[in-house]
Amino acid sequence: MNYPKPRWSILSHCALSFLLVLALIGLSGCASTSSRQSEEELEALAQARKEASEPLVLKEGHVIDISFPGAPHLNTTQRIRPDGRVTLPTIGEVVAAGMTPERLASELSTRYASELLNSQVLVTVTASSYPVYVTGAVARPGKVLLDRPMTVLEAILEAGGPDFTRANLKGVRVIRIEDENIRRFTVNVQDILGGRSVEPFYVAPTDIIYVPERFSWL
Repeated sequence: MNYPKPRWSILSHCALSFLLVLALIGLSGCASTSSRQSEEELEALAQARKEASEPLVLKEGHVIDISFPGAPHLNTTQRIRPDGRVTLPTIGEVVAAGMTPERLASELSTRYASELLNSQVLVTVTASSYPVYVTGAVARPGKVLLDRPMTVLEAILEAGGPDFTRANLKGVRVIRIEDENIRRFTVNVQDILGGRSVEPFYVAPTDIIYVPERFSWL
């Protein structure tokens, strides 16, 4: 004999089905968010590797030592100006930005030829800005140039600050390349902002800083 199912059983099945649908939607959203986050991290990592493999090119903000072993009175230290130039003894302004140190040294050797007993010229970068990559839930994701030691929080602020409507500041990830090895760190920026953590985490050149999004069920 077939008996009608009790109302509570039908409701339980409906509730179970509804919860299952919600769970599937949530898992789909989590998978989509996780996939998007992984893609952003991989893109930033590829960009960091690309720039690390490229030869050093002089640019605005670099401080360079220019030394002349055959004429030490010409030795000078210069910071490359926003117009890409430096001002040197006797020859005046020279465009330095866009050149490698070796190419600039070769050009200076030619331009100073009449004053040098030894044609060797050495160009060394002694200070410079360095890039880090800030991505994820921030206002302006992308490359940030730092000209002084900075913490992970300061680097995020340089990228316009976190998007507080979606950023998960408790799990900020820092990816660092050291001697072809990849190291990963997790920094609780929320505790730093709340004054509950006083130990700063300083970023290193070419670090990737990823601010993940909070999972949303909607």
